[in-house]
Amino acid sequence: MIRIARNVARLLRIAVILARHDALFPLEILEVAPAVVLAARLVSRRREAGRPGQRLARALNEAGPSFIKLGQALSTRSDLLGEDLTADLSDLQDRLPPFSGAEARAAIEAEFGQSMDTLFAHFDDTAVAAASIAQVHFAVTADGREVAVKVLRPNIEGAFKGDLDLFLWVAELVERTQPEWRRLRPVESVRTLAESVEMEMDLRFEAAAAAEMGENFADDPTFNLPQVDWVRTGRRVLTTERVAGVPVSDRTALLAAGHDPHAVLEKAAGAFFHQVFRDGFFHGDLHPGNLFVRADGNVAAVDFGIMGRIERDTRRHLGELLLAFLNRDYRRAAEVHFEAGWIPADRSVDVFTQACRSIGEPILDKPQNEISIARLLGQLFQVTETFQMETQPQLLLLQKTMLVAEGTGRKLAPDANMWFLARPLIETWIADTLGPEARIRETVGDVAAAFSRLPRVLDGAEQATAMLADGRLKLHPDTIRALRADDNGRSSLVALWIIVVVLILLLVLA
Repeated sequence: MIRIARNVARLLRIAVILARHDALFPLEILEVAPAVVLAARLVSRRREAGRPGQRLARALNEAGPSFIKLGQALSTRSDLLGEDLTADLSDLQDRLPPFSGAEARAAIEAEFGQSMDTLFAHFDDTAVAAASIAQVHFAVTADGREVAVKVLRPNIEGAFKGDLDLFLWVAELVERTQPEWRRLRPVESVRTLAESVEMEMDLRFEAAAAAEMGENFADDPTFNLPQVDWVRTGRRVLTTERVAGVPVSDRTALLAAGHDPHAVLEKAAGAFFHQVFRDGFFHGDLHPGNLFVRADGNVAAVDFGIMGRIERDTRRHLGELLLAFLNRDYRRAAEVHFEAGWIPADRSVDVFTQACRSIGEPILDKPQNEISIARLLGQLFQVTETFQMETQPQLLLLQKTMLVAEGTGRKLAPDANMWFLARPLIETWIADTLGPEARIRETVGDVAAAFSRLPRVLDGAEQATAMLADGRLKLHPDTIRALRADDNGRSSLVALWIIVVVLILLLVLA
């Protein structure tokens, strides 16, 4: 009861903010707490200019850090809010007024138990970037290295805790009262957001992500990742090498520096392809402020708080789906959905092929530089309700990241398309991953893995036999009667072996 009262009060406060910006429609769509919505309308009857997504973005920005993160999460849900609205939410900037340099210094000293003079030869009190969870300062270490220092906002954990509980409460209410929304997994989506935020608020996870991606690209000079200073990194502080370069979106500055925008885009597209398909681990926040072009023309990335992972099988299906659309092979695009299990087997492949064509043709018929694969995927997610396709959370962040990456690429080289530049890589990867040689390698690997588990299986068999012998493990009386009733001894033996194998598996998997 206390939780309900607390969250109703919080929801009313947020509803009033939404009403002030004429952006109550999310609560109206979800049909959550109509009395709260009505009360908010009575308090504020303002009408503001702008598209619905723009008004909602302004309201979420006013509501605070947690709601900015919520807006960023919603920007991936074109299946829930529609493409136009989520496109506007994609422009929601995670920017807040910075906290003072004195507070940043205090947080750093508290984290490491050392004075700033010991940790840094110089520390700039003016933040170069301030977001909802942390802000960044430039500094110089005692040995002369230029670094970027990221510091969590004071008391940020408590601020997020209450709001995330509100989000979960609303999601639970939606699932309980609106069965048609269950397909979109609102509770699971909120829990995913909560896990993401929790990881963002431990900067050691971000440091680990930067280091992992750095290892993935260790042999690729075209895509650079900053080195982590682990000595000056902790839960609330992250220190990395300072990245110098021209923002990838500043085409004028890039041309002035002598860089070829097409070459830069090709490197960036290749790096994104390798993250998604080769590694299954990608940067989930590729807005222009996080990508730079170094003096040598290579691309560098910063800010690894939001990262995405895609399992191997999903990567295969996604690669085939992408190539099928680029080739306008709508039948194959439809078949991939069924093979992946994204659409129930009892639905019609022919009808879904027609749906894929209805989405693909208007987009793929545009000039090459205007084609947006991210928008194609977004529209595909929207029509899947008809075919009972469940939301694929692992693809939502990717679709949003693709949308941002495409926008950045379009500013960089307006007459090019990152997907067509990466197409040879996609085709090669598909051949290497799905071709006969790849299938043989995979089969050999599976057999080797099975043999490596054989000692455990034998140990399990020995344990199961001993347990049956000394009475610690007993068969159900019905099973024993069935075995005795069988006149064929061989059948009884087979049945007994089946039971033993099941017991072994239970022991091995325990």
